[in-house]
Amino acid sequence: MDCLKLLETLNIFGCAGVCISTESSQLLQNSLLILQTENHFQKCYYWGRINGIQNDYHIAYGFEKDCMNGQIYYYSIDCMTWLLLPKATKSARFLSPLAINIFEGDPSIVRNVYDVNPPFPPNEDPEIYYDGPVPKELKEEDRLAATVELITKDAAIIPRGAWFKCPNGDIIENSSFSGLCEVDASNLKSFLHACSPKEKWNVNLSSRPDYNYALDFLDSIDMDVPQGCWNLQFLLGNRIAILHSLYWHGMTFFHKLNSPHHGFLYVGHGKKNLDLPFMI
Repeated sequence: MDCLKLLETLNIFGCAGVCISTESSQLLQNSLLILQTENHFQKCYYWGRINGIQNDYHIAYGFEKDCMNGQIYYYSIDCMTWLLLPKATKSARFLSPLAINIFEGDPSIVRNVYDVNPPFPPNEDPEIYYDGPVPKELKEEDRLAATVELITKDAAIIPRGAWFKCPNGDIIENSSFSGLCEVDASNLKSFLHACSPKEKWNVNLSSRPDYNYALDFLDSIDMDVPQGCWNLQFLLGNRIAILHSLYWHGMTFFHKLNSPHHGFLYVGHGKKNLDLPFMI
Protein backbone atom coordinates (compact mmCIF):
# COMPACT_ATOMS: atom_id res chain seq x y z
CA MET A 1 0.00 0.00 0.00
CA ASP A 2 1.17 3.53 -0.80
CA CYS A 3 2.90 5.07 2.22
CA LEU A 4 1.19 8.42 1.52
CA LYS A 5 -2.20 6.74 2.02
CA LEU A 6 -1.12 4.34 4.74
CA LEU A 7 -3.50 5.42 7.50
CA GLU A 8 -6.50 5.63 5.16
CA THR A 9 -5.73 2.23 3.67
CA LEU A 10 -5.29 0.54 7.05
CA ASN A 11 -8.82 1.62 7.93
CA ILE A 12 -10.06 -0.20 4.82
CA PHE A 13 -8.09 -3.32 5.72
CA GLY A 14 -9.63 -3.12 9.19
CA CYS A 15 -13.02 -3.75 7.56
CA ALA A 16 -11.55 -6.98 6.16
CA GLY A 17 -10.28 -8.05 9.58
CA VAL A 18 -6.63 -7.06 9.09
CA CYS A 19 -5.43 -4.74 11.86
CA ILE A 20 -2.19 -2.94 12.66
CA SER A 21 -1.82 -0.93 15.85
CA THR A 22 -2.12 2.86 15.76
CA GLU A 23 1.40 3.27 17.14
CA SER A 24 2.94 1.04 14.47
CA SER A 25 0.98 2.71 11.65
CA GLN A 26 2.17 6.17 12.67
CA LEU A 27 5.77 5.01 12.92
CA LEU A 28 5.53 3.25 9.56
CA GLN A 29 4.12 6.25 7.73
CA ASN A 30 6.77 8.63 9.03
CA SER A 31 9.71 6.27 8.49
CA LEU A 32 8.55 5.25 5.00
CA LEU A 33 8.27 8.88 3.93
CA ILE A 34 11.88 9.35 5.06
CA LEU A 35 12.90 6.17 3.23
CA GLN A 36 11.23 7.42 0.04
CA THR A 37 12.95 10.81 0.26
CA GLU A 38 16.42 9.43 1.05
CA ASN A 39 16.36 6.93 -1.82
CA HIS A 40 14.66 9.27 -4.32
CA PHE A 41 11.88 6.78 -4.92
CA GLN A 42 8.98 7.84 -7.10
CA LYS A 43 6.75 5.88 -4.71
CA CYS A 44 7.25 3.80 -1.59
CA TYR A 45 4.94 1.01 -0.42
CA TYR A 46 4.35 -0.95 2.75
CA TRP A 47 4.35 -4.63 1.72
CA GLY A 48 3.33 -6.15 5.04
CA ARG A 49 4.56 -8.02 8.09
CA ILE A 50 5.97 -11.50 8.60
CA ASN A 51 5.48 -12.58 12.20
CA GLY A 52 8.36 -13.96 14.22
CA ILE A 53 8.92 -15.32 17.73
CA GLN A 54 11.20 -12.58 19.09
CA ASN A 55 10.46 -9.84 16.56
CA ASP A 56 8.28 -9.27 13.52
CA TYR A 57 9.66 -8.29 10.12
CA HIS A 58 8.06 -5.28 8.45
CA ILE A 59 8.65 -5.21 4.69
CA ALA A 60 8.58 -2.19 2.37
CA TYR A 61 9.66 -1.48 -1.18
CA GLY A 62 10.05 1.45 -3.55
CA PHE A 63 10.96 2.16 -7.15
CA GLU A 64 12.45 5.02 -9.10
CA LYS A 65 11.00 4.42 -12.57
CA ASP A 66 9.87 0.89 -13.44
CA CYS A 67 7.14 -0.09 -10.96
CA MET A 68 7.57 -3.85 -11.51
CA ASN A 69 11.19 -4.54 -12.45
CA GLY A 70 12.74 -1.69 -10.47
CA GLN A 71 11.45 -2.62 -7.01
CA ILE A 72 13.95 -2.42 -4.13
CA TYR A 73 12.95 -4.13 -0.87
CA TYR A 74 13.74 -3.23 2.74
CA TYR A 75 12.93 -4.78 6.08
CA SER A 76 12.63 -3.40 9.60
CA ILE A 77 12.13 -4.79 13.08
CA ASP A 78 11.28 -1.54 14.90
CA CYS A 79 9.28 0.23 12.11
CA MET A 80 11.91 3.00 12.07
CA THR A 81 15.25 1.63 10.87
CA TRP A 82 15.09 0.10 7.39
CA LEU A 83 17.73 -2.34 6.13
CA LEU A 84 18.20 -3.41 2.53
CA LEU A 85 16.72 -6.85 1.91
CA PRO A 86 19.21 -8.96 -0.07
CA LYS A 87 18.30 -10.61 -3.33
CA ALA A 88 17.00 -14.15 -2.92
CA THR A 89 19.72 -16.70 -3.62
CA LYS A 90 19.29 -20.03 -5.41
CA SER A 91 19.93 -22.02 -2.23
CA ALA A 92 17.49 -19.85 -0.23
CA ARG A 93 14.76 -20.41 -2.82
CA PHE A 94 15.39 -24.15 -2.53
CA LEU A 95 15.54 -24.38 1.28
CA SER A 96 12.91 -21.81 2.34
CA PRO A 97 9.86 -23.99 1.46
CA LEU A 98 11.48 -26.83 3.42
CA ALA A 99 11.92 -24.81 6.62
CA ILE A 100 9.01 -25.67 8.91
CA ASN A 101 10.01 -23.58 11.93
CA ILE A 102 8.51 -20.12 12.46
CA PHE A 103 10.75 -17.11 11.82
CA GLU A 104 12.77 -16.32 14.92
CA GLY A 105 12.99 -12.56 14.39
CA ASP A 106 16.80 -12.40 14.27
CA PRO A 107 18.12 -11.99 10.69
CA SER A 108 21.61 -13.25 11.62
CA ILE A 109 20.49 -16.71 12.79
CA VAL A 110 21.68 -19.64 10.64
CA ARG A 111 19.80 -22.93 10.86
CA ASN A 112 20.42 -26.37 9.47
CA VAL A 113 17.17 -27.15 7.68
CA TYR A 114 17.99 -30.87 7.42
CA ASP A 115 18.33 -31.27 11.20
CA VAL A 116 14.83 -29.87 11.74
CA ASN A 117 13.03 -31.60 8.89
CA PRO A 118 14.85 -34.03 6.56
CA PRO A 119 13.21 -33.07 3.25
CA PHE A 120 14.01 -36.17 1.18
CA PRO A 121 13.39 -39.90 1.60
CA PRO A 122 16.47 -41.64 3.05
CA ASN A 123 17.03 -43.80 -0.04
CA GLU A 124 16.75 -40.93 -2.51
CA ASP A 125 19.58 -38.79 -3.88
CA PRO A 126 18.73 -35.12 -3.09
CA GLU A 127 20.89 -33.91 -6.01
CA ILE A 128 18.09 -34.87 -8.41
CA TYR A 129 16.19 -31.89 -6.95
CA TYR A 130 19.14 -29.48 -6.87
CA ASP A 131 21.87 -28.86 -9.42
CA GLY A 132 25.14 -29.33 -7.52
CA PRO A 133 25.96 -29.94 -3.85
CA VAL A 134 22.74 -29.68 -1.87
CA PRO A 135 22.84 -26.78 0.65
CA LYS A 136 21.84 -27.43 4.24
CA GLU A 137 22.27 -24.18 6.19
CA LEU A 138 19.93 -21.24 5.73
CA LYS A 139 20.39 -17.76 7.15
CA GLU A 140 17.13 -16.20 8.31
CA GLU A 141 17.76 -13.00 6.34
CA ASP A 142 18.10 -15.06 3.15
CA ARG A 143 14.99 -17.04 4.05
CA LEU A 144 13.11 -13.77 4.54
CA ALA A 145 14.19 -12.54 1.09
CA ALA A 146 13.14 -15.80 -0.59
CA THR A 147 9.79 -15.87 1.24
CA VAL A 148 8.97 -12.27 0.30
CA GLU A 149 9.87 -13.01 -3.33
CA LEU A 150 7.68 -16.14 -3.39
CA ILE A 151 4.66 -14.46 -1.80
CA THR A 152 4.97 -11.51 -4.19
CA LYS A 153 5.08 -13.79 -7.23
CA ASP A 154 2.15 -15.92 -6.06
CA ALA A 155 -0.19 -13.44 -4.42
CA ALA A 156 0.64 -9.77 -5.09
CA ILE A 157 -2.01 -8.48 -7.53
CA ILE A 158 -3.25 -5.30 -9.19
CA PRO A 159 -6.51 -4.42 -10.95
CA ARG A 160 -6.47 -4.54 -14.74
CA GLY A 161 -5.35 -1.20 -16.14
CA ALA A 162 -3.41 -0.03 -13.08
CA TRP A 163 -0.07 -0.60 -14.86
CA PHE A 164 0.85 0.38 -18.39
CA LYS A 165 3.60 -1.12 -20.53
CA CYS A 166 5.45 1.49 -22.60
CA PRO A 167 6.77 0.78 -26.12
CA ASN A 168 10.34 0.73 -24.72
CA GLY A 169 9.41 -2.03 -22.25
CA ASP A 170 9.20 0.12 -19.11
CA ILE A 171 6.23 -0.58 -16.86
CA ILE A 172 4.71 2.49 -15.24
CA GLU A 173 1.65 3.26 -13.18
CA ASN A 174 -1.25 4.24 -15.41
CA SER A 175 -2.17 7.83 -14.55
CA SER A 176 -5.46 7.51 -16.46
CA PHE A 177 -6.64 4.47 -14.49
CA SER A 178 -9.97 5.37 -12.88
CA GLY A 179 -10.77 2.03 -11.26
CA LEU A 180 -12.94 -0.98 -11.99
CA CYS A 181 -16.71 -0.93 -11.95
CA GLU A 182 -18.67 -3.46 -9.93
CA VAL A 183 -19.35 -5.68 -12.93
CA ASP A 184 -15.67 -5.89 -13.88
CA ALA A 185 -14.55 -6.34 -10.29
CA SER A 186 -16.81 -9.37 -9.89
CA ASN A 187 -14.72 -11.20 -12.53
CA LEU A 188 -11.34 -12.62 -11.45
CA LYS A 189 -10.07 -11.95 -14.97
CA SER A 190 -9.94 -8.25 -14.00
CA PHE A 191 -7.15 -8.86 -11.48
CA LEU A 192 -3.55 -9.48 -12.57
CA HIS A 193 -0.42 -10.84 -10.92
CA ALA A 194 2.02 -8.01 -10.17
CA CYS A 195 5.06 -9.92 -11.44
CA SER A 196 6.62 -11.09 -14.69
CA PRO A 197 4.11 -13.24 -16.61
CA LYS A 198 4.53 -16.99 -16.79
CA GLU A 199 2.21 -17.42 -19.75
CA LYS A 200 3.11 -16.29 -23.26
CA TRP A 201 1.36 -13.21 -24.60
CA ASN A 202 -0.67 -15.22 -27.11
CA VAL A 203 -2.21 -17.26 -24.25
CA ASN A 204 -3.46 -14.06 -22.64
CA LEU A 205 -4.52 -12.79 -26.07
CA SER A 206 -6.87 -15.74 -26.55
CA SER A 207 -8.36 -15.38 -23.07
CA ARG A 208 -10.24 -12.12 -23.62
CA PRO A 209 -11.92 -10.44 -26.63
CA ASP A 210 -10.92 -6.90 -25.56
CA TYR A 211 -7.22 -7.74 -25.26
CA ASN A 212 -4.87 -4.75 -25.02
CA TYR A 213 -1.16 -5.60 -24.89
CA ALA A 214 -0.29 -2.40 -23.02
CA LEU A 215 -2.67 -3.41 -20.21
CA ASP A 216 -2.92 -7.21 -20.46
CA PHE A 217 0.77 -8.13 -20.46
CA LEU A 218 0.40 -9.82 -17.04
CA ASP A 219 -1.25 -13.11 -16.05
CA SER A 220 -4.77 -12.91 -14.65
CA ILE A 221 -5.56 -14.73 -11.42
CA ASP A 222 -8.50 -16.62 -12.93
CA MET A 223 -5.93 -19.03 -14.44
CA ASP A 224 -4.45 -19.89 -11.03
CA VAL A 225 -4.59 -23.54 -10.01
CA PRO A 226 -6.63 -24.87 -8.34
CA GLN A 227 -9.82 -23.01 -9.16
CA GLY A 228 -11.09 -21.39 -5.99
CA CYS A 229 -7.71 -20.40 -4.52
CA TRP A 230 -8.94 -16.78 -4.34
CA ASN A 231 -11.84 -15.57 -2.22
CA LEU A 232 -13.61 -12.45 -3.56
CA GLN A 233 -15.86 -10.33 -1.35
CA PHE A 234 -17.53 -6.93 -1.56
CA LEU A 235 -17.77 -4.68 1.49
CA LEU A 236 -19.25 -1.32 2.46
CA GLY A 237 -22.24 -1.52 0.18
CA ASN A 238 -20.27 -3.01 -2.74
CA ARG A 239 -17.90 -0.03 -2.75
CA ILE A 240 -14.78 -2.06 -1.97
CA ALA A 241 -13.62 -5.36 -3.48
CA ILE A 242 -11.56 -7.60 -1.18
CA LEU A 243 -9.52 -10.60 -2.35
CA HIS A 244 -8.01 -13.12 0.06
CA SER A 245 -5.38 -15.60 -1.07
CA LEU A 246 -6.16 -19.05 0.28
CA TYR A 247 -2.65 -20.28 -0.55
CA TRP A 248 -1.00 -17.53 1.49
CA HIS A 249 -3.17 -16.91 4.54
CA GLY A 250 -2.76 -13.26 5.48
CA MET A 251 -2.44 -11.86 1.95
CA THR A 252 -5.30 -9.42 1.38
CA PHE A 253 -5.92 -7.18 -1.63
CA PHE A 254 -8.42 -4.34 -1.79
CA HIS A 255 -9.73 -2.09 -4.54
CA LYS A 256 -11.98 0.90 -4.01
CA LEU A 257 -14.34 0.62 -6.96
CA ASN A 258 -14.52 3.45 -9.49
CA SER A 259 -11.33 4.97 -8.09
CA PRO A 260 -7.60 4.32 -8.65
CA HIS A 261 -7.12 3.41 -4.97
CA HIS A 262 -5.95 -0.19 -4.51
CA GLY A 263 -3.30 -2.14 -2.67
CA PHE A 264 -2.32 -5.35 -0.93
CA LEU A 265 -1.03 -6.25 2.51
CA TYR A 266 0.44 -9.46 3.88
CA VAL A 267 0.28 -10.20 7.61
CA GLY A 268 1.19 -13.78 8.46
CA HIS A 269 3.88 -16.28 9.40
CA GLY A 270 5.29 -16.76 5.90
CA LYS A 271 4.16 -20.34 5.32
CA LYS A 272 2.21 -21.51 2.28
CA ASN A 273 -1.00 -23.50 2.74
CA LEU A 274 -0.03 -26.62 0.79
CA ASP A 275 -3.19 -28.40 1.94
CA LEU A 276 -5.42 -26.12 -0.14
CA PRO A 277 -5.99 -28.56 -3.06
CA PHE A 278 -7.44 -31.05 -0.54
CA MET A 279 -9.58 -28.40 1.18
CA ILE A 280 -11.47 -27.12 -1.88
